[in-house]
Amino acid sequence: MPGITREEVAHLARLSRLELKSEELDHFAEQLNDIVDAVARVSEIAAEDVPPTSHPLPLTNVMRADEVRPSLTPDEVLAAAPAAEEQRFRVPQILGED
Repeated sequence: MPGITREEVAHLARLSRLELKSEELDHFAEQLNDIVDAVARVSEIAAEDVPPTSHPLPLTNVMRADEVRPSLTPDEVLAAAPAAEEQRFRVPQILGED
């Protein structure tokens, strides 16, 4: 695969409305070529019999399943609160708003 040229980088910079200096064009062209080469190497290694994965190790959910269980009523919870108002916890005002 042919490499990315400084002219292509300059074209992309113009499309992106970026002003790049001459040495930056060379630097970015080299970096983009390194990225393209790395992706090509990964593509060479990938085998047909290896399924795509998002993580190298299998992940399992360690949380318990959701289940309905008895809990406190809103009145019981608010009875233990330092302050309550209109069936909600009352907290100090912090933003100076009404």
